[in-house]
Amino acid sequence: MSDASGAERELWTRALAGEGEAFGLVFDLHRGRVLRHAFWHLGNRHDAEDATAVAFLELWRRRADVRVVDGSVLPWLLVVTENVCRNVARGLRRYRTTIGALPRDARPEPSAEEAALGRASVLESGEALLATTIRGLPTTTRALVALTAMEGYSVSEAAAAVGISVGAAKTRLSRARAALRDALPADRPDARRKERSS
Repeated sequence: MSDASGAERELWTRALAGEGEAFGLVFDLHRGRVLRHAFWHLGNRHDAEDATAVAFLELWRRRADVRVVDGSVLPWLLVVTENVCRNVARGLRRYRTTIGALPRDARPEPSAEEAALGRASVLESGEALLATTIRGLPTTTRALVALTAMEGYSVSEAAAAVGISVGAAKTRLSRARAALRDALPADRPDARRKERSS
């Protein structure tokens, strides 16, 4: 166990006992990573900050049930952030749908904030097929992809964070890679690596 994970484990033990100052130090330790993770999904700083706040609120509220991985609560926080971002994105899509359904002459000019809300998230930009595939992955699989591909956790750490076995995580990640590979356009040089190697 590294000194950093030992220090966090001690802080978390104190936070579990209800010590607010220790929880504040855990917040300071992980806020940047959680905010970056939320921004990657939402593409809007304001929404990412809201999602970060909700994730830490859940960390405090559900602190007795948090899965600690190698002395850190960060993997659990990132999974919660993933779920919060999905809910925020769903709400934004409903908002845009409602605004889009208004008659043309009844639509007010969008404010700067509304224009920012209308910007596509990182997952919605770029290749639509790939983004649709990522959004279509089961929740646990999507969390595994985010933890391993985006955050650099090992498969075993990601599996512990979402509460499944390493073997099940490897299977889910293998299926996710196949689905993502199949979603790439056929004319991309890296799209069909599997076909070239067979």
